[in-house]
Amino acid sequence: MPITTVLWDIDGTLLVTGGAGAVAWQRAFAERWGVEANIEEHTQAGMTDPEIAAIIFREVVGREGSPEERAAAIAGYVSHLEAAVAESGGYELMPGIEETLARLAAEGVLQGLVTGNVEEAARIKLARADLNRFFGFGGFGSDASDRTEVTERALDRAAADGAPLDRAEAISVGDTPRDVEAGHGAGIRVVGVATGAYSVDQQREAGADWAIADVIHGFPV
Repeated sequence: MPITTVLWDIDGTLLVTGGAGAVAWQRAFAERWGVEANIEEHTQAGMTDPEIAAIIFREVVGREGSPEERAAAIAGYVSHLEAAVAESGGYELMPGIEETLARLAAEGVLQGLVTGNVEEAARIKLARADLNRFFGFGGFGSDASDRTEVTERALDRAAADGAPLDRAEAISVGDTPRDVEAGHGAGIRVVGVATGAYSVDQQREAGADWAIADVIHGFPV
């Protein structure tokens, strides 16, 4: 089956920010609520930004944040993210990513994003490496807190951008079991890349249709 649409996760798949996201969350909660919010102690890879905000309120602030407070936390995080990304000494692209994105674009493959980041945060993270040019659409944490719903929104926008869209010809690429579950929940195949916290074997155990070390080795398109 040909692959005509590829949806990319960001953190751990396209790039790592070297902890810039955690720094931005920490600054946002310290500024507004006066607490030390270390998200790495309370969250797991693959969570959406709305999920992260809710967990930090419960486990660090010590209460359920209101919808307005959670929205304010995300806005604060975004306001600190650009500086945190610019300052990060650990920001880097994953192996072969820029070359793969450029090759797929040249071949006419439709490429989008499917990420737990709210869209503003996603664009900030991509901007440092000039990757926004490859992605005209996507599904984001600002669309939904559930990753399957985020994937559905990305597919809806892909159809609007390059209609008609056959889901049998679409794949998503991610580095966590949550990415695999979300892609399958939306009815598409998934490439699990071991460039984040999960190994090739763990990607395979999670049910990835392709479990690969990185996009240089075994990428299906």
